[in-house]
Amino acid sequence: MSDAIKHECGIALLRLKKPLEFYKEKYGSAFYGVQKMYLLMEKQHNRGQDGAGFASIKLDVQPGQRYISRVRSNDAQPIQDVYAQINERINQEMADHPEYADNVALQKANIPYIGELFLGHVRYGTFGKNNIESVHPFLRQNNWMHRNLIVAGNFNMTNVKELFNSLVELGQHPKEMADTVTVMEKIGHFLDDEVTDLYLECKNNGLSKREASPVIAEKLDIAKILKRASKGWDGGYAMAGLLGHGDAFVLRDPAGIRPVYFYEDDEIVVVASERPVIQTVFNVPFEKVEELLPGNALIIKKNNTVSVQEITTPTIKKACSFERIYFSRGSDAEIYQERKHLGKLILPAVLEAIENDTDNAVFSYIPNTAETSFYGMIEAANDFLNQRKNQFILNNRKTLTKEKLEEILSVKIRTEKVAIKDAKLRTFITEDSSRDDLVAHVYDVTYGVIQPTDNLVIIDDSIVRGTTLKMSILKMMDRLHPKRIVVVSSAPQIRYPDCYGIDMAKLEGLIAFQATMALLKERNLYHIVDEVYVKCKSQENMADAEVVNYVTEIYAPFTDTEISNKIAQLLTSETIQAEVKIIFQTIDNLHQACPNNLGDWYFTGDYPTPGGNRVVNRAFMNFYEGKNARAY
Repeated sequence: MSDAIKHECGIALLRLKKPLEFYKEKYGSAFYGVQKMYLLMEKQHNRGQDGAGFASIKLDVQPGQRYISRVRSNDAQPIQDVYAQINERINQEMADHPEYADNVALQKANIPYIGELFLGHVRYGTFGKNNIESVHPFLRQNNWMHRNLIVAGNFNMTNVKELFNSLVELGQHPKEMADTVTVMEKIGHFLDDEVTDLYLECKNNGLSKREASPVIAEKLDIAKILKRASKGWDGGYAMAGLLGHGDAFVLRDPAGIRPVYFYEDDEIVVVASERPVIQTVFNVPFEKVEELLPGNALIIKKNNTVSVQEITTPTIKKACSFERIYFSRGSDAEIYQERKHLGKLILPAVLEAIENDTDNAVFSYIPNTAETSFYGMIEAANDFLNQRKNQFILNNRKTLTKEKLEEILSVKIRTEKVAIKDAKLRTFITEDSSRDDLVAHVYDVTYGVIQPTDNLVIIDDSIVRGTTLKMSILKMMDRLHPKRIVVVSSAPQIRYPDCYGIDMAKLEGLIAFQATMALLKERNLYHIVDEVYVKCKSQENMADAEVVNYVTEIYAPFTDTEISNKIAQLLTSETIQAEVKIIFQTIDNLHQACPNNLGDWYFTGDYPTPGGNRVVNRAFMNFYEGKNARAY
């Protein structure tokens, strides 16, 4: 994606199922868990660069010993900073106490971060906040071990205000109206209830408070707590939590919007936002890593019992297709094939744009994340070229000379690395005209590979705002003097905001929306905008389940091609000499390429939760009223 856009967050949870002495004996260190957590987080670096956090829990410690450790960072390199702090503390303790070297019991008792249960998080903030208080994991402390709660997640809730008010009705006083705080306090409230009920049961059975503690740990019903807490949640979420005594859970939303994968053997239970992360860090095959089903929770009890339980009734699965197109690591076997398929499926539209003239076409990609879909497009282009060759040979087999046959067979699809991002360049001048000139040079181009008769075909993952295309890429491509520049998006037109964890909250920032507004004005159809506003406004006080997404009506008068052509016009400055065409993937092709991940609300407006419709209507009203505000 050439446009800058904030990514998904990533979670990592690890439970060591054996005593620490086992890992010391087998792997050479009792810090095995800490080391693996570093890899799990670093391998998800693509999902978060605003902040990172780590928490650990020691099991079965004596009263008076610290059993929870947490470190967070909003440094420029947050994962590195987190583990620099951890390593510094561990190394200092080991240097000060040589007697710890071969004694795992002393290490566990005296050195922070060592333990059996770990939770990590890498963060992209969708609200622009990057203070340390916004960095996960969050900690809800209590002197009762069972009531200590650590939470981290990849999520956004659309109904934060309602969740906040429900906490107030429960008698709580949340410190802020943020979804992370409200979710944690909601879980914490029902955790407190459950612990209290179990304690009273133990007391009635004649147990002392100290005797009750292990009984509570054993009987604590995590599924029951999550069912009560998540009632009324509207959003996409992958929520992970640790309890102070050693229970843990990971909960996925009922539409499966946010991804969660897990793996278990006799040594570990591990959870991550991406499958290849687990495969790489623990060297396990694809088929051994399971996807947590929508609406389910993976529950790990302190006694090593692991179960998957349904918490909320699953709806139609709408796993985010944008995860597949761009956010997730392309090393996942399924994602790799899906991205290649996206490239293959869009080739017919590319051929139409260049009038089937592959002899005078150069294919490339930008940025690097589009490389896989580029491979798919080239495979399809080679198939097309081979069909042409075969047909020509078949039609001329009686008169074909050896020289002509060799000439035909030597023709190849031309591919070049045309654009290279200059990672060192920084737009340090804030004055607009100077800054624009610097932005235009973010990409370098390869000279000498494009002819004036060439079509230059560039595939991108997706086009969101189009800013980088207009200010940089198209200008740089035009310096190569091609006949035509064809920009190809492997994703469909992004027409609607996201409200489940990606930073696309405002309609007016989307180039497809801007193009549609321009078309409405040109064709004297702008009254539709007024009508849609009235319809959206009329639903403000309706229950979410009754709200309809009326914003779809502004796109209805136009074909996809008409909007694409207007986007090309808006993004082509007067200085561009080449003809510019922009091609987007179709919705049908998207579903064909990603058949198990049908969450397409960015492209279709078909939101997987009722709150999504309210959010998109609010985003439209904000646009209409000139409010620079988020819709959720």
